[in-house]
Amino acid sequence: MKILVFGKTGQVATELQRQAEVTALGRDQADLSDPAACAALIAASEADAVINAAAYTAVDKAEEEEALATTINGDAPTAMAKACAAKGIPFIHISTDYVFDGAGTEPFSPDHPTAPLGAYGRSKLLGEDGVRGAGGAYAILRTSWVFSAHGNNFVKTMLRLGAERDALSIVADQIGGPTPAAGIAAACLKMAQDLARGQGASGTYHYSGAPDVSWADFAREIFAQAGLSVEVSDIPSSAYPTPAARPANSRMDCSRLKTAFNIEQPAWRDALAAVLTDLKEGS
Repeated sequence: MKILVFGKTGQVATELQRQAEVTALGRDQADLSDPAACAALIAASEADAVINAAAYTAVDKAEEEEALATTINGDAPTAMAKACAAKGIPFIHISTDYVFDGAGTEPFSPDHPTAPLGAYGRSKLLGEDGVRGAGGAYAILRTSWVFSAHGNNFVKTMLRLGAERDALSIVADQIGGPTPAAGIAAACLKMAQDLARGQGASGTYHYSGAPDVSWADFAREIFAQAGLSVEVSDIPSSAYPTPAARPANSRMDCSRLKTAFNIEQPAWRDALAAVLTDLKEGS
């Protein structure tokens, strides 16, 4: 099966290349700020499925660059999905918990009303709407708090800071599921393969690590597993202001993914141990 991946060096794109024989397109080959060019690449390919693992992910910077974020996260996936629909091949698109407002304490179902708090969430929601309206087989996979041994993420930031300091203040009133990029990649591959075979069902799905946890408690587990002695103090989001508001509640109901594709939620503590081993072996 031939799978075309948009993205090459990001966390999920890197894992896709580790797990399967895919054709991964970097920014030099596929510029998502040019949606028509991305669609043309799909039209000219012999792919049996397409996975979009590329995105504008600078959440705070998007507040100043919403037009660019909208082109990359909204217009490009829409064009890709239409190109896939024209070829009769499935399109897998990664989205985010930021399409929700983060209100309440219950896990968000895929059908829960969306209400993004900022430019990044708005741009991703536009992409979702475009993919759904393209008319082809598709799966939108919303995820959260992605981590791996690659790129920039919370785990690597905590390891760096933990090696420099013996005490840190971490936000404790945002709750969600840390999600391994390796698991996201495996889920995307499974959905692409199933949809290409006419199995599973097009739709919007959630995939996040279990159990849900605060950023502060996530940090404590990182330090514990890494053998770093760091005192973590809980602080509210208001004590760490950012240009873009973050959802306080990023809990997601992942049951639909299990039903449609038999994909389980990953245990993030086990995945964290694997990432720490990966980092140690790579150092």
